Amino acid sequence: MDARRGRDNPARSPQTGVTDRGVVNTIRDWPVFILVVGCQGGDDVIRVVLGHHSALVRGALATVLSQDGGLEVGAEVDSAGKMPAAVERLRPQVVVLDAALAGELVIEEVCGRLPGTAVLIVIDRDDVTAAYLGLARLAPRVGFIATDASPGELIEAVRTVANGVPVIDAEVAVAALRAARNPLTAREREVLRLVSTGATAQEIARTLNLSSGTIRNYLSHILAKTGARSRIEAVLKAHEAGWI
Repeated sequence: MDARRGRDNPARSPQTGVTDRGVVNTIRDWPVFILVVGCQGGDDVIRVVLGHHSALVRGALATVLSQDGGLEVGAEVDSAGKMPAAVERLRPQVVVLDAALAGELVIEEVCGRLPGTAVLIVIDRDDVTAAYLGLARLAPRVGFIATDASPGELIEAVRTVANGVPVIDAEVAVAALRAARNPLTAREREVLRLVSTGATAQEIARTLNLSSGTIRNYLSHILAKTGARSRIEAVLKAHEAGWI
């Protein structure tokens, strides 16, 4: 018997996600923005590893996924450093990651440990920016599901990515395709990220092993492309547009 169905876990309705602790009606009800990374597998039970900094959100995700008898949550991880070991140990078919952990991990490394990997991004449609444009074009390897999806839809999405089939929310895909293209080059984005840390032109030059004059030229191009009047404004505009 699944330990989650024991004394420590209240009964719940599979239709609504109601428990004696409260109600979980949609993904948006949780303070969560997650990535789901899955791989093909032939087992009847889909093994899942959850990764999220928040114990509360991990528990909510585990509760929802445990409603389906075909899903088995093998581990809940609270840091990026623990994820590779959990993946190696449990060989899950699906790894669920929140954005913070995903940003700390090299997704390619996780995918390399799990052949046939796909990525499902759970996102608020209003938050879609140009940063997701390239990912949208990687379908069917990368899919999208909106945060207002129901628990049942999340379960189905996990099952779908485990079978190597893409999940794409049409409105999210359209929003990504309509997002402005990133006008900054890879080097300009690198420079602007360093600017966002408070580094001076001289410090950036030393970090990138370039001359201060070259960095000033990059900064001039960045200001022109972003339409900003200062470096700080350029950073803010680039962040809002999803360019860095």
